[in-house]
Amino acid sequence: MEEYSDMNENEHKRNPAPSGANRWLPAALVAVIVVAGLAFGYGFRQQILVGHLTAQQSMANATIKEMQGQVDTLTAKLNEVSTAQAQQAAAAAAAQAKTAAAHTNATGAKATASKRTTAESKRLKELQARIDEQQKQLKDTQDQVAKNRTDLEGSLNSTRDDLNGSIAKTHEELVALAKRGERSYFEFDLTKSKQFQRVGPLTVALRKADTKHKSYNLEMIVDDNKLSKKNVNLYEPIWIHTENDSQPVQVVVNRVGKDTVHGYVSAPKYKASELAAGSTGAANLTPVAAHPQEPDQNPQSPKQPE
Repeated sequence: MEEYSDMNENEHKRNPAPSGANRWLPAALVAVIVVAGLAFGYGFRQQILVGHLTAQQSMANATIKEMQGQVDTLTAKLNEVSTAQAQQAAAAAAAQAKTAAAHTNATGAKATASKRTTAESKRLKELQARIDEQQKQLKDTQDQVAKNRTDLEGSLNSTRDDLNGSIAKTHEELVALAKRGERSYFEFDLTKSKQFQRVGPLTVALRKADTKHKSYNLEMIVDDNKLSKKNVNLYEPIWIHTENDSQPVQVVVNRVGKDTVHGYVSAPKYKASELAAGSTGAANLTPVAAHPQEPDQNPQSPKQPE
């Protein structure tokens, strides 16, 4: 019996019972896989949404260009009709003068002159009828163009409203966007300078600020490449695709001053490498905090969230 007990004790030492940590390891792995799937799906959905908005804007620009071409064609046609009318009126006046002169000088050929006058009058009436018909067609075409332009402007305004829904024009609107939790936002104040300044994932420098036209010139260093953006309008978004981000980075300026601009950088919360690895950690950017909207006393440094 003592030998049998010793054998059982040795067997227990060689095969210890599973620990609590090993029992929870499969559950932890499943949780990590589920979170990675959700993060990848969210990033893919946002990328599709950006693609749809970009396609809508491209279609709207193409439609505007096509309508402008139609307006130019109609304008050229109207000019041609006006020139033809002037030429026809001059020809008719010359014909009438010639007929009157022939009637005065050829007193012995009254019957011939009468027939010629009747033929000229009939031809003038037919010509006037054709001109009236062309003017009516031109008026109908102009009305249709005006209607199409109104419809197109309404569609463009609707598309512009949808696009502007993701653009903050004030600090309060930026805070509201940040509260959605979809992206990280980083505010900045830039002063015209040859030096570059780090703002979130970008390195930027202000080259020009036009207060009259509410536009600016900006230079950026993205993935070791220098990019220049000139004559960018107020509230106009700049989309930058970087190597490390799963979605494009957005730059928006919502205030232009004398040699200064104020705006923000919007970046995805997760990098492409983080989504691929299934990481749930937050991105390096910190969402903007709710603080008063006054320019930074030191424009060379970006505003830090409180």
